[in-house]
Amino acid sequence: MSYRNLITIEPDKRGGKPCIRRMRITVYDVLGWLAHGMSHAEILDDFPELTEEDIRACLEFAADREHRLVAAANNI
Repeated sequence: MSYRNLITIEPDKRGGKPCIRRMRITVYDVLGWLAHGMSHAEILDDFPELTEEDIRACLEFAADREHRLVAAANNI
C-alpha cells in the first residue's frame, strides 16, 4: 500500500490540505484524532466512510513528510 494512492491534494478543497480519497477529511484530522487518544476502531465507528487502510495511509504520509523535512534540513 502506498499513501500516494489514497491521499489527494486539491487546491480548492480544504485549502489544499492533503485529504483522504478526495473526501473532505484531511490527513491532519486523522492525525489529530489519533494524537488525542482515539483508537482506530473509534475513528472508524465515528467516520464509517474511512477504512483502516486510510488511517495507515495518513501515518505513512506523516512519516514520509517528516523524513523529507529532516533530509532537506540536513542538506542545508
